Amino acid sequence: MDTGIKYIEEFQGLLKKKRILMRVDFNVPLDEYRNIVDDVRIRSVLPTINFCLDEGASVILMSHMGRPKGKVDPSLSLLPVVKRLERYLNKKVEFIPYEVIGEEVKKRASSMEPGEVMLLDNLRFHPGEEKNDESFARELASLGEIYVNDAFSVSHRAHASVVGVTKFVKECCAGFLMKKELNYFKQALENPQRPFAALLGGAKVAGKIEAIKNLLKKVDKLLIGGGMAFTFLKAWGYSVGASLVEEGYTDIALEIIENSKRNGIKLYLPVDCVITNKFDFQAKKLPKDAEVKIVPIKEIPDGWFALDIGPATIMLFKEALSDAKTIIWNGPMGVFEAEPFSRGTYAMVTALSSSYALTIVGGGDTDVAIHKAGATANISYISTGGGAFIELLEGKVLPGIKALQEFKRD
Repeated sequence: MDTGIKYIEEFQGLLKKKRILMRVDFNVPLDEYRNIVDDVRIRSVLPTINFCLDEGASVILMSHMGRPKGKVDPSLSLLPVVKRLERYLNKKVEFIPYEVIGEEVKKRASSMEPGEVMLLDNLRFHPGEEKNDESFARELASLGEIYVNDAFSVSHRAHASVVGVTKFVKECCAGFLMKKELNYFKQALENPQRPFAALLGGAKVAGKIEAIKNLLKKVDKLLIGGGMAFTFLKAWGYSVGASLVEEGYTDIALEIIENSKRNGIKLYLPVDCVITNKFDFQAKKLPKDAEVKIVPIKEIPDGWFALDIGPATIMLFKEALSDAKTIIWNGPMGVFEAEPFSRGTYAMVTALSSSYALTIVGGGDTDVAIHKAGATANISYISTGGGAFIELLEGKVLPGIKALQEFKRD
Protein backbone atom coordinates (compact mmCIF):
# COMPACT_ATOMS: atom_id res chain seq x y z
CA MET A 1 0.00 0.00 0.00
CA ASP A 2 2.30 2.74 -1.30
CA THR A 3 0.42 5.84 -0.18
CA GLY A 4 2.45 8.30 -2.26
CA ILE A 5 1.50 11.25 -0.03
CA LYS A 6 3.36 13.77 2.10
CA TYR A 7 3.19 13.62 5.89
CA ILE A 8 3.24 16.48 8.36
CA GLU A 9 6.76 15.76 9.66
CA GLU A 10 8.13 16.59 6.20
CA PHE A 11 7.20 20.21 6.95
CA GLN A 12 9.32 20.43 10.09
CA GLY A 13 10.94 23.86 10.19
CA LEU A 14 8.57 25.19 7.53
CA LEU A 15 5.41 25.89 9.56
CA LYS A 16 6.38 29.03 11.45
CA LYS A 17 3.64 31.68 11.18
CA LYS A 18 1.66 29.43 8.83
CA ARG A 19 -2.08 28.86 9.20
CA ILE A 20 -2.81 25.13 9.19
CA LEU A 21 -6.24 24.02 8.05
CA MET A 22 -6.73 20.57 9.56
CA ARG A 23 -9.53 18.08 8.92
CA VAL A 24 -10.12 15.99 12.04
CA ASP A 25 -12.95 13.74 13.18
CA PHE A 26 -14.54 15.04 16.37
CA ASN A 27 -17.77 13.14 15.77
CA VAL A 28 -17.69 11.89 19.36
CA PRO A 29 -20.59 10.23 21.21
CA LEU A 30 -22.58 12.48 23.56
CA ASP A 31 -24.99 11.58 26.36
CA GLU A 32 -28.44 13.13 26.84
CA TYR A 33 -26.86 16.14 28.58
CA ARG A 34 -24.39 16.67 25.69
CA ASN A 35 -21.43 15.46 27.74
CA ILE A 36 -18.74 13.59 25.82
CA VAL A 37 -18.92 9.86 26.52
CA ASP A 38 -15.71 8.83 24.74
CA ASP A 39 -13.03 11.29 23.62
CA VAL A 40 -10.58 8.92 21.94
CA ARG A 41 -11.04 10.70 18.60
CA ILE A 42 -10.01 13.98 20.19
CA ARG A 43 -6.99 12.48 21.92
CA SER A 44 -5.90 10.69 18.74
CA VAL A 45 -5.17 13.91 16.83
CA LEU A 46 -3.43 15.80 19.65
CA PRO A 47 0.06 14.78 18.42
CA THR A 48 -0.57 16.42 15.03
CA ILE A 49 -2.11 19.55 16.56
CA ASN A 50 0.73 19.93 19.06
CA PHE A 51 3.39 19.37 16.39
CA CYS A 52 1.98 22.28 14.37
CA LEU A 53 1.74 24.52 17.44
CA ASP A 54 5.29 23.65 18.54
CA GLU A 55 6.49 24.56 15.05
CA GLY A 56 5.04 28.06 15.46
CA ALA A 57 1.89 27.65 13.38
CA SER A 58 -1.73 28.52 14.14
CA VAL A 59 -4.28 25.75 13.66
CA ILE A 60 -7.82 25.89 12.27
CA LEU A 61 -9.64 22.63 12.97
CA MET A 62 -12.70 21.42 11.10
CA SER A 63 -14.97 18.46 11.74
CA HIS A 64 -18.51 17.20 11.37
CA MET A 65 -20.87 15.76 13.99
CA GLY A 66 -23.86 13.57 13.23
CA ARG A 67 -26.16 14.13 10.26
CA PRO A 68 -27.72 17.63 10.34
CA LYS A 69 -28.36 17.40 6.58
CA GLY A 70 -27.08 20.83 5.62
CA LYS A 71 -28.99 22.76 8.29
CA VAL A 72 -27.96 24.23 11.63
CA ASP A 73 -28.94 21.91 14.48
CA PRO A 74 -27.86 23.23 17.92
CA SER A 75 -27.86 19.70 19.34
CA LEU A 76 -25.07 18.81 16.89
CA SER A 77 -22.87 21.85 17.52
CA LEU A 78 -19.22 21.12 18.34
CA LEU A 79 -19.35 23.29 21.47
CA PRO A 80 -18.83 20.30 23.85
CA VAL A 81 -15.64 19.49 21.91
CA VAL A 82 -14.28 23.00 22.50
CA LYS A 83 -14.29 22.53 26.26
CA ARG A 84 -12.55 19.16 26.09
CA LEU A 85 -10.02 20.42 23.56
CA GLU A 86 -9.18 23.42 25.72
CA ARG A 87 -8.51 21.09 28.64
CA TYR A 88 -6.11 18.93 26.61
CA LEU A 89 -4.31 21.80 24.89
CA ASN A 90 -4.32 24.00 27.99
CA LYS A 91 -5.27 27.03 25.94
CA LYS A 92 -8.31 28.88 24.63
CA VAL A 93 -9.88 27.53 21.46
CA GLU A 94 -11.56 30.16 19.27
CA PHE A 95 -15.09 29.13 18.31
CA ILE A 96 -18.08 30.81 16.67
CA PRO A 97 -21.22 28.77 17.39
CA TYR A 98 -23.09 27.58 14.27
CA GLU A 99 -20.61 29.29 11.89
CA VAL A 100 -18.54 27.33 9.36
CA ILE A 101 -17.60 29.95 6.76
CA GLY A 102 -18.35 33.65 6.28
CA GLU A 103 -16.82 37.05 6.90
CA GLU A 104 -16.56 36.73 10.68
CA VAL A 105 -14.87 33.32 10.44
CA LYS A 106 -12.45 34.61 7.78
CA LYS A 107 -11.69 37.73 9.82
CA ARG A 108 -10.84 35.74 12.95
CA ALA A 109 -8.83 33.15 11.03
CA SER A 110 -6.72 35.78 9.25
CA SER A 111 -5.87 37.52 12.52
CA MET A 112 -4.68 34.37 14.32
CA GLU A 113 -1.28 34.49 15.97
CA PRO A 114 1.22 31.59 16.10
CA GLY A 115 0.18 29.07 18.74
CA GLU A 116 -3.52 29.89 18.53
CA VAL A 117 -6.25 27.35 17.80
CA MET A 118 -9.65 27.77 16.20
CA LEU A 119 -12.41 25.22 15.68
CA LEU A 120 -15.09 25.68 13.04
CA ASP A 121 -18.56 24.48 13.94
CA ASN A 122 -20.11 21.39 12.36
CA LEU A 123 -19.12 21.26 8.68
CA ARG A 124 -22.38 19.50 7.84
CA PHE A 125 -24.37 22.57 8.91
CA HIS A 126 -23.50 23.71 5.39
CA PRO A 127 -25.08 21.80 2.47
CA GLY A 128 -21.89 22.19 0.44
CA GLU A 129 -19.91 19.82 2.66
CA GLU A 130 -21.52 16.52 1.71
CA LYS A 131 -22.07 17.68 -1.89
CA ASN A 132 -18.35 18.46 -2.25
CA ASP A 133 -19.40 21.87 -3.49
CA GLU A 134 -16.52 23.72 -5.13
CA SER A 135 -17.39 27.19 -3.83
CA PHE A 136 -17.71 25.86 -0.26
CA ALA A 137 -14.39 24.02 -0.58
CA ARG A 138 -12.78 27.22 -1.86
CA GLU A 139 -14.13 29.17 1.14
CA LEU A 140 -12.70 26.60 3.53
CA ALA A 141 -9.34 26.59 1.75
CA SER A 142 -9.10 30.39 2.00
CA LEU A 143 -8.85 30.08 5.79
CA GLY A 144 -5.44 28.36 5.77
CA GLU A 145 -2.21 27.93 3.84
CA ILE A 146 -1.40 24.25 4.44
CA TYR A 147 -4.08 21.58 4.53
CA VAL A 148 -3.63 18.56 6.80
CA ASN A 149 -5.92 15.55 6.65
CA ASP A 150 -5.78 13.70 9.97
CA ALA A 151 -9.25 12.17 9.66
CA PHE A 152 -8.82 8.66 8.33
CA SER A 153 -12.32 7.77 9.54
CA VAL A 154 -13.97 10.13 7.02
CA SER A 155 -11.48 9.74 4.19
CA HIS A 156 -13.82 7.35 2.39
CA ARG A 157 -16.18 10.31 1.91
CA ALA A 158 -15.74 12.56 -1.14
CA HIS A 159 -16.74 15.65 0.83
CA ALA A 160 -15.58 19.25 0.46
CA SER A 161 -13.36 19.23 3.56
CA VAL A 162 -11.79 15.91 2.57
CA VAL A 163 -11.43 16.14 -1.22
CA GLY A 164 -12.56 19.49 -2.61
CA VAL A 165 -10.38 21.66 -0.37
CA THR A 166 -7.17 20.07 -1.69
CA LYS A 167 -7.65 21.86 -5.02
CA PHE A 168 -7.38 25.33 -3.50
CA VAL A 169 -4.52 25.24 -0.97
CA LYS A 170 -0.79 25.74 -1.43
CA GLU A 171 0.28 22.50 0.26
CA CYS A 172 -1.37 19.25 1.37
CA CYS A 173 -0.26 16.48 3.70
CA ALA A 174 -1.52 13.86 6.13
CA GLY A 175 -1.19 13.94 9.91
CA PHE A 176 0.30 11.45 12.34
CA LEU A 177 -2.97 9.60 12.95
CA MET A 178 -3.51 9.08 9.23
CA LYS A 179 0.06 7.85 8.85
CA LYS A 180 -0.40 5.38 11.70
CA GLU A 181 -3.64 4.02 10.23
CA LEU A 182 -2.16 3.52 6.76
CA ASN A 183 1.08 2.00 8.06
CA TYR A 184 -0.76 -0.62 10.11
CA PHE A 185 -2.93 -1.55 7.15
CA LYS A 186 0.12 -1.76 4.92
CA GLN A 187 1.81 -4.06 7.41
CA ALA A 188 -1.26 -6.31 7.63
CA LEU A 189 -2.45 -6.39 4.03
CA GLU A 190 0.75 -6.16 2.00
CA ASN A 191 3.31 -8.09 3.99
CA PRO A 192 1.64 -9.87 6.93
CA GLN A 193 3.35 -12.27 9.26
CA ARG A 194 1.59 -15.61 8.87
CA PRO A 195 -0.69 -17.26 9.71
CA PHE A 196 -2.89 -14.26 8.89
CA ALA A 197 -6.46 -14.45 10.25
CA ALA A 198 -9.49 -12.21 9.71
CA LEU A 199 -12.34 -12.24 12.23
CA LEU A 200 -15.54 -10.71 10.88
CA GLY A 201 -18.85 -10.15 12.64
CA GLY A 202 -21.66 -7.63 12.81
CA ALA A 203 -25.22 -7.91 11.62
CA LYS A 204 -25.07 -7.96 7.83
CA VAL A 205 -23.10 -9.54 5.02
CA ALA A 206 -24.14 -6.90 2.45
CA GLY A 207 -21.61 -4.25 3.48
CA LYS A 208 -18.72 -6.69 3.74
CA ILE A 209 -18.94 -8.83 0.61
CA GLU A 210 -16.14 -7.00 -1.22
CA ALA A 211 -13.98 -6.99 1.92
CA ILE A 212 -14.43 -10.76 2.30
CA LYS A 213 -13.58 -11.36 -1.37
CA ASN A 214 -10.43 -9.25 -1.07
CA LEU A 215 -9.40 -10.88 2.20
CA LEU A 216 -9.74 -14.35 0.68
CA LYS A 217 -6.79 -13.42 -1.55
CA LYS A 218 -4.66 -12.58 1.48
CA VAL A 219 -5.61 -14.48 4.64
CA ASP A 220 -4.90 -18.03 5.79
CA LYS A 221 -7.97 -18.18 8.03
CA LEU A 222 -11.37 -16.48 7.90
CA LEU A 223 -13.64 -16.61 10.95
CA ILE A 224 -17.22 -15.39 10.58
CA GLY A 225 -19.51 -14.71 13.54
CA GLY A 226 -22.25 -12.26 14.44
CA GLY A 227 -25.55 -11.99 12.61
CA MET A 228 -23.84 -12.26 9.23
CA ALA A 229 -22.84 -15.86 9.97
CA PHE A 230 -26.45 -17.02 9.62
CA THR A 231 -26.63 -16.02 5.97
CA PHE A 232 -23.66 -18.33 5.42
CA LEU A 233 -25.19 -21.11 7.50
CA LYS A 234 -28.51 -20.80 5.66
CA ALA A 235 -26.60 -20.96 2.36
CA TRP A 236 -24.95 -24.12 3.62
CA GLY A 237 -28.34 -25.73 4.14
CA TYR A 238 -28.94 -25.19 7.86
CA SER A 239 -32.26 -24.14 9.36
CA VAL A 240 -31.54 -21.01 11.42
CA GLY A 241 -34.97 -20.24 12.91
CA ALA A 242 -35.83 -16.54 12.92
CA SER A 243 -32.16 -15.48 12.92
CA LEU A 244 -31.10 -12.68 10.62
CA VAL A 245 -30.62 -13.91 7.06
CA GLU A 246 -30.08 -11.76 3.98
CA GLU A 247 -31.86 -13.93 1.45
CA GLY A 248 -30.43 -12.02 -1.50
CA TYR A 249 -26.88 -12.91 -0.42
CA THR A 250 -27.09 -16.64 0.18
CA ASP A 251 -25.75 -17.43 -3.30
CA ILE A 252 -22.80 -15.09 -2.75
CA ALA A 253 -22.20 -16.61 0.67
CA LEU A 254 -22.13 -20.10 -0.86
CA GLU A 255 -19.72 -18.85 -3.52
CA ILE A 256 -17.42 -17.52 -0.79
CA ILE A 257 -17.56 -20.88 1.02
CA GLU A 258 -16.63 -22.71 -2.20
CA ASN A 259 -13.85 -20.22 -3.03
CA SER A 260 -12.31 -20.65 0.40
CA LYS A 261 -12.22 -24.43 -0.15
CA ARG A 262 -10.63 -24.09 -3.58
CA ASN A 263 -7.99 -21.66 -2.35
CA GLY A 264 -7.10 -23.61 0.78
CA ILE A 265 -8.41 -20.90 3.12
CA LYS A 266 -9.61 -22.26 6.45
CA LEU A 267 -13.15 -20.92 6.92
CA TYR A 268 -14.69 -21.09 10.39
CA LEU A 269 -18.42 -20.64 11.10
CA PRO A 270 -20.28 -20.99 14.41
CA VAL A 271 -21.03 -24.52 15.64
CA ASP A 272 -23.36 -23.40 18.43
CA CYS A 273 -25.16 -20.23 19.44
CA VAL A 274 -27.07 -18.42 22.19
CA ILE A 275 -30.74 -18.08 21.25
CA THR A 276 -33.92 -16.46 22.55
CA ASN A 277 -37.58 -16.60 21.65
CA LYS A 278 -38.18 -12.86 22.24
CA PHE A 279 -36.03 -9.75 21.81
CA ASP A 280 -36.55 -5.99 21.52
CA PHE A 281 -34.21 -5.21 18.63
CA GLN A 282 -34.83 -1.47 18.69
CA ALA A 283 -33.90 -1.08 22.36
CA LYS A 284 -31.47 -4.02 22.22
CA LYS A 285 -33.03 -5.43 25.37
CA LEU A 286 -34.29 -8.82 26.43
CA PRO A 287 -37.96 -8.84 27.56
CA LYS A 288 -38.49 -10.16 31.09
CA ASP A 289 -40.52 -13.15 29.88
CA ALA A 290 -38.00 -14.20 27.22
CA GLU A 291 -36.24 -17.56 27.33
CA VAL A 292 -32.52 -17.92 26.59
CA LYS A 293 -30.62 -21.11 25.86
CA ILE A 294 -27.54 -22.47 24.11
CA VAL A 295 -27.97 -24.91 21.25
CA PRO A 296 -25.89 -26.48 18.47
CA ILE A 297 -26.33 -24.77 15.10
CA LYS A 298 -28.37 -27.75 13.86
CA GLU A 299 -30.93 -27.33 16.65
CA ILE A 300 -32.21 -23.74 16.38
CA PRO A 301 -36.02 -23.99 16.79
CA ASP A 302 -38.39 -22.23 14.42
CA GLY A 303 -39.17 -18.69 15.58
CA TRP A 304 -36.05 -18.38 17.78
CA PHE A 305 -33.32 -15.79 17.26
CA ALA A 306 -29.60 -16.62 17.45
CA LEU A 307 -27.93 -13.52 18.95
CA ASP A 308 -24.44 -14.66 19.94
CA ILE A 309 -21.91 -17.38 19.29
CA GLY A 310 -21.97 -20.17 21.88
CA PRO A 311 -19.24 -21.55 24.17
CA ALA A 312 -18.15 -24.29 21.73
CA THR A 313 -17.70 -21.67 18.98
CA ILE A 314 -15.75 -19.47 21.39
CA MET A 315 -13.37 -22.38 22.02
CA LEU A 316 -13.15 -23.11 18.28
CA PHE A 317 -12.42 -19.48 17.36
CA LYS A 318 -9.86 -19.09 20.15
CA GLU A 319 -8.05 -22.23 19.00
CA ALA A 320 -8.13 -21.06 15.37
CA LEU A 321 -6.59 -17.71 16.38
CA SER A 322 -4.04 -19.15 18.80
CA ASP A 323 -1.20 -19.54 16.27
CA ALA A 324 -2.01 -16.44 14.19
CA LYS A 325 0.74 -13.85 13.79
CA THR A 326 -1.56 -11.20 12.23
CA ILE A 327 -5.25 -10.72 13.12
CA ILE A 328 -7.74 -8.21 11.72
CA TRP A 329 -11.11 -7.94 13.47
CA ASN A 330 -14.23 -6.08 12.36
CA GLY A 331 -17.69 -6.51 13.87
CA PRO A 332 -19.00 -8.03 17.15
CA MET A 333 -19.93 -11.69 17.55
CA GLY A 334 -23.44 -10.92 18.76
CA VAL A 335 -25.76 -8.30 20.23
CA PHE A 336 -23.16 -7.52 22.88
CA GLU A 337 -25.15 -4.57 24.26
CA ALA A 338 -27.49 -7.12 25.93
CA GLU A 339 -25.75 -9.17 28.64
CA PRO A 340 -26.88 -12.68 27.68
CA PHE A 341 -25.41 -12.13 24.21
CA SER A 342 -22.17 -10.32 25.08
CA ARG A 343 -19.93 -13.23 26.00
CA GLY A 344 -18.86 -14.18 22.48
CA THR A 345 -17.65 -10.66 21.68
CA TYR A 346 -15.85 -10.22 24.99
CA ALA A 347 -14.26 -13.65 24.65
CA MET A 348 -12.79 -12.50 21.33
CA VAL A 349 -11.54 -9.33 23.04
CA THR A 350 -9.74 -11.56 25.52
CA ALA A 351 -8.37 -13.77 22.75
CA LEU A 352 -6.91 -10.84 20.84
CA SER A 353 -5.65 -8.94 23.89
CA SER A 354 -3.74 -12.00 25.13
CA SER A 355 -2.37 -12.82 21.68
CA TYR A 356 1.22 -12.25 20.58
CA ALA A 357 -0.02 -11.42 17.09
CA LEU A 358 -0.21 -8.02 15.42
CA THR A 359 -3.87 -7.22 16.17
CA ILE A 360 -5.78 -4.55 14.23
CA VAL A 361 -9.38 -3.79 15.19
CA GLY A 362 -11.86 -1.34 13.72
CA GLY A 363 -15.48 -0.49 13.03
CA GLY A 364 -18.71 -2.30 13.64
CA ASP A 365 -18.82 -1.35 17.33
CA THR A 366 -15.85 -3.66 17.91
CA ASP A 367 -13.83 -0.76 19.27
CA VAL A 368 -16.66 0.01 21.71
CA ALA A 369 -16.50 -3.52 23.11
CA ILE A 370 -12.72 -3.29 23.52
CA HIS A 371 -13.00 0.01 25.38
CA LYS A 372 -15.75 -1.38 27.63
CA ALA A 373 -13.58 -4.39 28.41
CA GLY A 374 -10.65 -2.13 29.31
CA ALA A 375 -8.42 -3.95 26.84
CA THR A 376 -7.29 -1.08 24.63
CA ALA A 377 -3.67 -1.21 25.82
CA ASN A 378 -3.36 -4.84 24.74
CA ILE A 379 -4.49 -4.40 21.13
CA SER A 380 -1.77 -3.42 18.64
CA TYR A 381 -3.95 -0.88 16.90
CA ILE A 382 -7.58 0.23 17.18
CA SER A 383 -8.62 2.06 14.03
CA THR A 384 -10.74 5.21 14.29
CA GLY A 385 -12.47 4.29 11.04
CA GLY A 386 -15.64 2.30 10.40
CA GLY A 387 -16.57 2.67 6.76
CA ALA A 388 -13.00 3.68 5.90
CA PHE A 389 -11.71 0.53 7.63
CA ILE A 390 -14.01 -1.67 5.52
CA GLU A 391 -13.12 0.10 2.27
CA LEU A 392 -9.41 -0.45 2.88
CA LEU A 393 -10.16 -4.12 3.55
CA GLU A 394 -11.91 -4.11 0.17
CA GLY A 395 -8.67 -2.93 -1.41
CA LYS A 396 -10.07 0.46 -2.42
CA VAL A 397 -8.20 3.75 -2.56
CA LEU A 398 -10.07 6.16 -0.28
CA PRO A 399 -11.12 9.48 -1.91
CA GLY A 400 -9.32 11.43 0.83
CA ILE A 401 -6.09 9.54 0.19
CA LYS A 402 -6.46 9.84 -3.57
CA ALA A 403 -6.88 13.62 -3.26
CA LEU A 404 -3.58 13.88 -1.36
CA GLN A 405 -1.85 11.63 -3.88
CA GLU A 406 -3.06 13.64 -6.86
CA PHE A 407 -2.06 16.91 -5.20
CA LYS A 408 1.49 15.66 -4.86
CA ARG A 409 1.65 14.53 -8.49
CA ASP A 410 0.52 17.91 -9.71
